[in-house]
Amino acid sequence: MSGSVSSVTPSSVIAANGTTATSNDALASLTSNFNDFLNLLMTQLQNQDPTSPMDTSTFTTELVQFAGVEQQINTNSSLTQLISLSQGEETVQASSLVGKAVDVASTSLPLQNSTATVDYTATQNEPVEITISDSSGNVIRSAQVTATGTSNSWTWDGTSNSGVQEPDGTYSVAVSDGAPGSTTSLPFTVKGTVTGVVNTSGTVDLQLGSMSTDFSNIRQVSNGS
Repeated sequence: MSGSVSSVTPSSVIAANGTTATSNDALASLTSNFNDFLNLLMTQLQNQDPTSPMDTSTFTTELVQFAGVEQQINTNSSLTQLISLSQGEETVQASSLVGKAVDVASTSLPLQNSTATVDYTATQNEPVEITISDSSGNVIRSAQVTATGTSNSWTWDGTSNSGVQEPDGTYSVAVSDGAPGSTTSLPFTVKGTVTGVVNTSGTVDLQLGSMSTDFSNIRQVSNGS
C-alpha cells in the first residue's frame, strides 16, 4: 500500500450524504464517514512500508477537514433554530394586526365590504388617472381625479364603469399622471383590513379578504378598519 491517505474529503462526505434533511442526519453521516476514515487510516499505518513511512501531514489535513465540516453542520443547525425563532416572532407580531386597517405597498387592491381605498402621492395639483382591472386584466373602472397637494386619497365603491356592482375580491390598480399623453406612474399604497395571517414555508403573509401580501409590504397600521 502506498504512503498516501485515501481521499475522504469533506466534499465527498457531503456528496455521499446528499442534501441533509436535518443536522442530526448530517452529523450521523459524518460520524459514519469519519469512522471509515479512521479504519482506513489505521489499516494504512499497519501496512505501510517501514522504509517509506506515510507523510503525517496528509492525514492531519484530513482530520482538520472533518472537524471543519462538523463545525459547519453545528453552525447551520444553530442558524436554523434562530431563523425558526425569528419567523415565530414575526407570525405573532403579524397576528396582532388582525382586524386593523393597514396601508400596503402593492399593485393589488382588496375590495372589502364594497369599499377599497388608494392613497397616492402627487408633486402638485394635477390630473390623475386611476384604473382598476379584474383578474383577466380587463379594465372595469377608470377614474379621472385631480390631486390637491402631495398626499391624496381615492375610494372605490366597487361599481364598474357601467354601474355594475363588482363582488368583493382582489383587483389590480394603477395610478398615473392624467395629463394628455403622459404615462408617468405615481407612487401609491392601498388600504385594507387584515383578516388573517398565514405562515407558508417561513414566509409570513397577511390576508386582506381574498388578497394576500407579504408582511414586509406593510407601510402603516391604523386601529380601526
